[in-house]
Amino acid sequence: MGRNLYILAGTLLFFALASFGMSYLKIAREMGSPGDVSMWRLMATAFLVLGMVVALVGSLSSLFEQAERRAEEARQVRRRKPGR
Repeated sequence: MGRNLYILAGTLLFFALASFGMSYLKIAREMGSPGDVSMWRLMATAFLVLGMVVALVGSLSSLFEQAERRAEEARQVRRRKPGR
């Protein structure tokens, strides 16, 4: 699950960069454009924050999966040891 969250975070960060780039292009300042500069920067900030939160959740998910896997391996080793 962590890998999927990393991919989602990367996609959101790409959209943040694309939105931030659109705010500096001439397209955002022309009449009839799909919004103004502040809208593009707001979208970029929202994508950036959302991407960072998803990356944090992905990191924590991977961390807990690894801890659970190691605990399971330690349990199996304890069961195999004779004399305990």
